[in-house]
Amino acid sequence: MTERKDVLRETDADAIRLARTLLRSARHGALAVIDPASGGPLASRVAVATDHDGAPIILVSALSGHTAGLAADPRCSLLLGEPGKGDPLAHPRISIACVAERIARDDERFRRIARRFLSRNPKARLYADFPDFAYFRLEPQRASLNGGFGKAFALSRDELLTSGEGIASIAEAEAGAVDHMNEDHADAVARYAVHYGRSDIREGWVMTGIDADGFDLVSGDRALRIFFETPLGEPADMHRTLVAMAVAARQAEAAGKGSGAAGES
Repeated sequence: MTERKDVLRETDADAIRLARTLLRSARHGALAVIDPASGGPLASRVAVATDHDGAPIILVSALSGHTAGLAADPRCSLLLGEPGKGDPLAHPRISIACVAERIARDDERFRRIARRFLSRNPKARLYADFPDFAYFRLEPQRASLNGGFGKAFALSRDELLTSGEGIASIAEAEAGAVDHMNEDHADAVARYAVHYGRSDIREGWVMTGIDADGFDLVSGDRALRIFFETPLGEPADMHRTLVAMAVAARQAEAAGKGSGAAGES
């Protein structure tokens, strides 16, 4: 009998960065649940965002089949990754095994999660307050990353999510910082997109969120994830880091140089 060859590669820092980039930059994905009526699998497209630690967030209607599935059995799987040009199987994607938790409107996390989701998916404001819609936080248990042909990795929850004592305080400071950047430093936001995100356009970019690992930019249907070189430890690091990045981007612009530490969808 032929011994089965292990197709998984050792999970390294590059694999973790790719996995987190796919997770943080995604704006939609395929959600698979167990259909309570048939007991079989049921997949549907959902809009997504991420909480501060990277856990996926979805907003779904009670009238949909996948919401009924989550209510009956919270186990689910979320597939993320844009197919891009050419062979869709040649592009990176990640499948995350999760346990869904409904976030009640009186939950202390509700305002933060709603803000994160709606900043990422502003068109959802049209129906987010309807009584039959609810937010779910999808708690990752493990993940399977396919970085392309011959590049398969298995990731644990700890490898996928961000941890640290400063996450809660950074979450508290996020809204004010994002508003400040968009209202008073739109030029810096545009430079972030061009210099760090390698965007070929600089118009229309707005910052939608900041967390310990990095920040998110959106312009129309385009989205960028910019990672910090060093994760933030506390809110004070946010200001220092954003200022330093803005200075570096401005200097690079003057010198006609580009950089890159981003994921785009």
